[in-house]
Amino acid sequence: MTSLSTPPNLSAIKAFIFDVDGVFTDGTLLALNSGEQARTFHIRDGFAVRHALAKGYRIAVISGREEEGVRKRLESLDVRDIFLGVDDKMKIFNNYINTYRLDPSHIAYMGDDVPDMEVMRRCAVAACPADAAADVHAISNYTAARPGGHGAVRELIEAVLKAQNMWL
Repeated sequence: MTSLSTPPNLSAIKAFIFDVDGVFTDGTLLALNSGEQARTFHIRDGFAVRHALAKGYRIAVISGREEEGVRKRLESLDVRDIFLGVDDKMKIFNNYINTYRLDPSHIAYMGDDVPDMEVMRRCAVAACPADAAADVHAISNYTAARPGGHGAVRELIEAVLKAQNMWL
């Protein structure tokens, strides 16, 4: 069951933007001997991303961390707008919406921690996983029942597509 503080207008959404750690992943980092930091992604989140892209929705990812494995996973899902190693998420967001002429009232952003909050405040749907930081919960108008890395991305995409009769 999804918790909604102020129900957002899911029928207006045309684009999704996601953070990675704590949203696509559960925030756990495995420190490998090679120096790489591995993460796990939920397979059903991947299905939902590809399904939304096939239906014509835009999907972007903005993350503060730069990891090649994350880029490869997102590219395997056909995500093309991937911004990793970002210090200023708002700057990337503004460039992104200007490049594609997107109205923030048509965007759902899912984040889980303080670096996401400024962008979340600009979007029609400010979404978070069930286990997001308390400050993020306070500004979210869509809280997934699932935690990050365990289907929260799928839950948001599915809710939006179902609201628009685009899911199946």
